[in-house]
Amino acid sequence: MSDLTLNAEVRTDAGKGASRRLRHEDKVPAIIYGGSKAPVSITLEHSKLLKAQSDEAFYTHILTIKVGKESVKAIVKAMQRHPFKPKIMHVDFQRVEAGHELKSIIPVHLINEDLAVKKGGVVVRAANEIEISCLPKDLPDAIEVDVSEIAIGTTVHLSDLKAPKGVTFTQLAKGEGHDLAVVSVNKPGGKAVAEEDAETAE
Repeated sequence: MSDLTLNAEVRTDAGKGASRRLRHEDKVPAIIYGGSKAPVSITLEHSKLLKAQSDEAFYTHILTIKVGKESVKAIVKAMQRHPFKPKIMHVDFQRVEAGHELKSIIPVHLINEDLAVKKGGVVVRAANEIEISCLPKDLPDAIEVDVSEIAIGTTVHLSDLKAPKGVTFTQLAKGEGHDLAVVSVNKPGGKAVAEEDAETAE
């Protein structure tokens, strides 16, 4: 896991007007909340934040936010962007405390897709990311799915995946009907297996 560190300043003034002024100064209003401490309003340098968020790890790893002399461990919970400009408007960070379970959304990485294609299969991705629950020490970078091991005409669901040690797929905890499809390997020219299953159910 790479070390991702952001430098921040405490923000004392609030409101739309204050936020607008900060954005004109190339700064981004943000907040850190959660855990046993009170929420803290902060500002970040827009250019540095924009560069940091271009890395996939920014959204899946535990970040270090330096606020004055304090270093806060946190994950990104929400990010507000400008509707058409490459500009970040606001970020919500959630504190991470050792021993306290957290929820995070991590990417699904498909590996060996080329081998599945060589066998004559058509790989159809159904999920780009998965919500998980785990302790901070168990937070994985991604969930890897080896597509070469999937038989042609088969759909892999969440329940078919082996979660890393200490990790729970939160959708499965919600019960029946939440076993999401992750990836299918279909026959060339055929319908996606997930679609065929849905038609059969009707």
